[in-house]
Amino acid sequence: MLALLWLVVLWMAAVFASLVAFNLLLARLVERWVPPIGQFVEVEGVRLHYTDTGEKPGQDGPPLFFVHGWLGQLNHFSFALATFFPERRVVLVDRPGCGYSQAARNPTIAENAAILSAFMDKVGLEKPLVVGHSLGGAIALALSLDYAGKIAGLALIAPFTQFLSASAFYKIMAEQGRVSRWISAWLLGPLLSVLRSASPVHPGFAPESVPRDFWKGAGGALPFRAKTLLAGALEVPAQQRELDAMAARYGSISSPVSILFGAGDRLLDPKAQGEAFCALAPTAELKVIEGGHGLPMTRPKDCETFIRAALARS
Repeated sequence: MLALLWLVVLWMAAVFASLVAFNLLLARLVERWVPPIGQFVEVEGVRLHYTDTGEKPGQDGPPLFFVHGWLGQLNHFSFALATFFPERRVVLVDRPGCGYSQAARNPTIAENAAILSAFMDKVGLEKPLVVGHSLGGAIALALSLDYAGKIAGLALIAPFTQFLSASAFYKIMAEQGRVSRWISAWLLGPLLSVLRSASPVHPGFAPESVPRDFWKGAGGALPFRAKTLLAGALEVPAQQRELDAMAARYGSISSPVSILFGAGDRLLDPKAQGEAFCALAPTAELKVIEGGHGLPMTRPKDCETFIRAALARS
């Protein structure tokens, strides 16, 4: 019996070691395949990766500051959308813990907004139109609520504005302890992510197809890394408390807010996240088009038209 117990222990240790080794090798391969494309700056003790096209002579109107969503990175915008604005300064950033940016100690919406506000000061980005996608929309809203004087307005694409209280995903993520999050990220998370990538249906794009070259060109493979999955998991627990508190303040937003949703979005419902927000925020306008959640990558021209209309409002 004791010998059998030792065999089980040794087998489990071998599986554990094999998974960790696989995840470390996978991370190295992913980073060779999708290397950083920008530069680095330290802000509030956090090393951030970003790209900046610089000031444009004779630029008319505010610069653009793009903030990506959960488990995303700046490649989601450099893939296509950001290239449509050669006439103005465009700044893209990997949020803390995402892409090639260092994780923050307190990965909340408020902390993301505080770090991005300090980042704007560091790189001299004055009064931009903030373009936020998905969770990046919630962070853009936090910027508008807490640092209103620093921005010209918001252009939010499929933004996360209300907590998904009925979501089984958020319930499971919120109830996980720190140890179980670490185990999930470092053992099964990367392998499951790779297997899921083989499916033709991706919840971040359905009912649309995954864009060609998404995994490399748009950096879709970067969240295969265990450290990124762990950082994403640690962002979830405080979101209900934060979003509920933010919703109570939406009526005080004075900056113009433009919102774009895909009618077929399967991650964030346009009515619950878009219409409900507009009912609370007097400066908000909503536009709904065909498409799913990943509009910056699947419908960049529609997003360009939307952002240019938001620039006119700001």
